[in-house]
Amino acid sequence: MESTQDSGHSAPALARVFAAMNAARYHGIDLDLRDFASEPDEDAPSPATLARWLTEHGAVARGMRLAWPQLVRLHDTPPIVLMFHDGAAALMVRADPARGVVWLRDPMAAESGPPVPVDETHLSQLWTGDVLLVKRARDVAEADAPVNAGWMVRMVLRERGLLRDILLASVILSVLAIFPALLVMQVIDRVVNYASMATLFSISAIMVILSAYEMLLSYARRELTLVLTTRIDTRISLHAFNRLLSLPLDFFEREQGGQVIGRVMAIFKVRDFLTGRLLATFLDLFTLLVILPVLFWLSATLAWITLAAATLIGLIVLVFMAPMTRLYGRVIGAEMARNSVMHESVAGIRTVKALALERSRRAEWDDRTSQVVRWRLAAGRLANWPATLSAPLDQFLNRGIMLVGAWLILTGHSGLAAGGLMGFMMLGGRVAAPLAGMARLLESLNEVASSLSEAALVLNQPTESRALTAGIRPRIKGALSFHAVDFTYPGATARALDGVSFAVGAGTMLGVVGRSGSGKSTITRLLQRVSSGYTGQVRLDGVDLREINLTHLRRSCGVVLQDNFLFRGTVRDNITAGRPGLTMDDVMRAARLAGADEFIDRMPGGYETWIEEGSTNLSGGQRQRLAIARALVADPKLMILDEATSALDPESEALVTANLRRIAQGRTMVIVSHRLSSLVHCDQILVLDRGAVVDIGPHAALLERCTLYRTLWLQQHPQPPAVSRAAPAARVGGR
Repeated sequence: MESTQDSGHSAPALARVFAAMNAARYHGIDLDLRDFASEPDEDAPSPATLARWLTEHGAVARGMRLAWPQLVRLHDTPPIVLMFHDGAAALMVRADPARGVVWLRDPMAAESGPPVPVDETHLSQLWTGDVLLVKRARDVAEADAPVNAGWMVRMVLRERGLLRDILLASVILSVLAIFPALLVMQVIDRVVNYASMATLFSISAIMVILSAYEMLLSYARRELTLVLTTRIDTRISLHAFNRLLSLPLDFFEREQGGQVIGRVMAIFKVRDFLTGRLLATFLDLFTLLVILPVLFWLSATLAWITLAAATLIGLIVLVFMAPMTRLYGRVIGAEMARNSVMHESVAGIRTVKALALERSRRAEWDDRTSQVVRWRLAAGRLANWPATLSAPLDQFLNRGIMLVGAWLILTGHSGLAAGGLMGFMMLGGRVAAPLAGMARLLESLNEVASSLSEAALVLNQPTESRALTAGIRPRIKGALSFHAVDFTYPGATARALDGVSFAVGAGTMLGVVGRSGSGKSTITRLLQRVSSGYTGQVRLDGVDLREINLTHLRRSCGVVLQDNFLFRGTVRDNITAGRPGLTMDDVMRAARLAGADEFIDRMPGGYETWIEEGSTNLSGGQRQRLAIARALVADPKLMILDEATSALDPESEALVTANLRRIAQGRTMVIVSHRLSSLVHCDQILVLDRGAVVDIGPHAALLERCTLYRTLWLQQHPQPPAVSRAAPAARVGGR
């Protein structure tokens, strides 16, 4: 449990936060106090602030105001957070309406402690009447559900209420659509033929009333449809991005960035289909079901002719559906390949400009574009055939039906009158369109199926979701041990780590050296659980790394890489990235420790200076010191520096190296470096070769007894230094 001082919150405020965390833990949701950030003007977090925090982390939370009779009746509910006047809170774990007593638990105390019974009189002196109700969100259970057609349907059906209202509005509008045609029949058959002015006024009044109802109902349906599509769009967007962030790092290292983005974006074509053409066709079906019986009542002959023509249009589309599917797949593949070129060119624009690669990149873009144009042209030409073949049938439905109807009237083959023919023409067009639309919907299904399968190639990859939410959260001290660890990268033939065993205590400054490919960075990847699938045991403070909650592990580690990415934003935003609850004092402390404060103070806006995309307004040394400050801001007990100084100029490297001993106070540090001069002050130096441990010990001892270390040192320092007496070696094992 974090201390009050460490968290930056008062004791009452902490009680409210811990009460919310305990309520969430009851539903299987583990939260981290460091993720919580209260509103600036709040002495203690309000129910709304806590509810917003819980909702962001997979729970459903709601603040309410209750009276005592309502509260005491909640006797079969999960723990409820009660807000107190002094800013603190308690957990109500049980209630007895018959005795008029509720049982409260102190959220700051051990959970094994017994709850305390409190009656209405005593509770009214403490309780504000505000409560926080918490339950598990359904989205958590769906977090790892495979993305497929069933998943998309379930996503839509979660809005059953809106779908029901839209369906009801569509049925009423379909019924209202019949009346204008019937009224036109009356105008022609009664008003015109008999010159009845009174009937004209009556029909006009009815038409105005019906038009007003139809206008209002159409507006309501459009509004409901807009809300429905917005909600579905939000759910799909959030789920896709969350799934993407849950994928392990090695997936992104294997796949091309442009391909990943292109495939994920393909899911939005599915979204457009669900909320666009599919919904419109679904609504048109109700019009068809309501109007079709009326058409048969007006003229069965014309109704059968209309159905036959519309069915022929559908058959024409179905014939071309299979070849269109193949061409749409080629189009999607060509577009993703072209998008990859765009992504690579933008991401590597510095290299493109530095090496004058514009011509080669332009040639590749032109080649990819020609492929897109080729397949789009082929798809467009093929799609032109069903449109051309169905054009005569479309024209027949619009014009030929009128001629056939006129012939039927003149020959007396049916009881159809002129007014009935006009009414049929008005309604017939609304029948043919849904039938043709259903056939074209099947055509769109092919493109949607291709898009969904492309998105699934990314979104259905194994995620880290369970590891990010499950597991223990021990207090990290920093003792590390590897025991007989073997690891091989996928597709590789040689082991990256071969029987690695060593151990260092908490607070140790450990250097890791070796030739290229000896497994140095693999050690750090395993410590962060970026790479998995190893055999043996990696322990942190005696706990198997695989049993620790992944989010807790990574937030307890500060990591600085050779090339660190800084986000577009202010200096302060970059230092506090992922730590919303930290204060300006925390930021300044981390900057001082990293040696970044001296150049930040010289910047025009200080800590509010804007960092441009790509950090173009910062030098390499400044970027690296900001990255170190970002890693230090949460005061991690384990720091990993993987070639953090190899790309720096000598002056910047000397400054960072000089700060390492200050940074190492009170924490374990794992420093991977090719430059052995930056590791001479390490407590222990681990020497690797071809994935195996060669030796481990202090710098002076390794110079005496380790041939490989001495060779590496002499390569960088031709004049051999004086060697002091060897220090005792740490425990080591391996092959």
